[in-house]
Amino acid sequence: MLDRFFGLTENGTDVRRELLAGLTTFLTMAYIVVVNPSILSDTGMNWDAVFVATCLAAVLGCLIMGLYANYPFGLAPGMGLNAYFTYGVVLGMGVAWQTALGAVFISGILFLIISVLPIREWLINAIPMSLKMAISAGIGFFLAIIALKNAGIVVNSDATLVTLGDLTATSTLLALLGFVIMVGLSYREIPGAVIIGILAVSIIGVPFGVAEFDGVVSMPPDPSPTFMQMDIGGALEMGLISVVLVFLFVDLFDSTGTLVGLSHRAGFLDKDGKIGRLRSALLADSGATIGGAVLGTSTTTTYIESAAGVNVGGRTGLTAVVIAGLFLLSLFFLPLVSAIPGYATAPALLFVACMMVRGLSELDWEDVTDTAPAVVTAIAMPLTYSIADGMGLGFLTYVFGKTLAGKGKEVHIAVWVIAALFAARFLLI
Repeated sequence: MLDRFFGLTENGTDVRRELLAGLTTFLTMAYIVVVNPSILSDTGMNWDAVFVATCLAAVLGCLIMGLYANYPFGLAPGMGLNAYFTYGVVLGMGVAWQTALGAVFISGILFLIISVLPIREWLINAIPMSLKMAISAGIGFFLAIIALKNAGIVVNSDATLVTLGDLTATSTLLALLGFVIMVGLSYREIPGAVIIGILAVSIIGVPFGVAEFDGVVSMPPDPSPTFMQMDIGGALEMGLISVVLVFLFVDLFDSTGTLVGLSHRAGFLDKDGKIGRLRSALLADSGATIGGAVLGTSTTTTYIESAAGVNVGGRTGLTAVVIAGLFLLSLFFLPLVSAIPGYATAPALLFVACMMVRGLSELDWEDVTDTAPAVVTAIAMPLTYSIADGMGLGFLTYVFGKTLAGKGKEVHIAVWVIAALFAARFLLI
């Protein structure tokens, strides 16, 4: 039944591989069930209620992605957007968190309209192959800097922005150990190399005091403090239109870049670089954002950490359904889920990053009007700490570079539209 519904055989996979992929992706995403409530609670939102909202928004998004779009991608409230929600809108602008939730809800409705109409699909499929390869590689570099930061290998520096961390720290050494375990086992084609690495260093960390184990089971908290609390009327006031647009634009282009990068890594792009069933995947993103706002969390989006599951063989929606089931179980296993430390998932992200950056090898390095925008896209994502900003700089470089080189006719009208939207975002928002 599962084979017929998800098309396991035709996608070159099986139930065991999909289960493993779902577990792998979940382990790399599980931090969000603790981190998201920690960030949003700074606004005055109830931590326990946001924890429930985070889990259920992820469940909703993953189920739509798996059962409707049949893609192996996980969704959850997005990092970056939750920080903007808290520190940019609520604390920075003095907006009530209920009103900010209303802005997220409205942006989700607009996102849904754009996804239902052929507009967004037209935009994404018009992206040139060179930029699609660059987006995939850029997400890899983005994953790498997140991984290196979480592992303590790269730290902040006022003089040079970033610098080498303390390589003698126990957590850093364990992260490095986890990475070499994954590399070695993967080369030997041992199934579950990533999970083995994550679990091994998590267990090793307990006696060293860098990982804690405080139990297994707890009852789900009460979701009512944030459920249906969004203030839609307040969010429609003129002064907050820009906030709604920021939520919309960042989600639009972050999720677009993520879908393109993951689809390339999974082999879902056709010979023309187009993604099949794209509209269904977009509906999962927008539907989860709307549902998340109702439940009481910031924008929900597709996670780049899904590359971890894709890397171990996840190819169908069964992977996403497994992720959904694990997020649902997380409601009852908060002590266990929160026991997976950041240093244990960091090597998994770094390992996946190494797999994703190879997309740059497929560029036509003889045409600088293709390669220069691609390189700008790839390096700008980690350095701006934003998939959307990296894409914006890449698209603007592509459009103006092609035009000044006398190759403006090669630029699809949709690419001009995307570049114009990014220019408006950089200049006006």
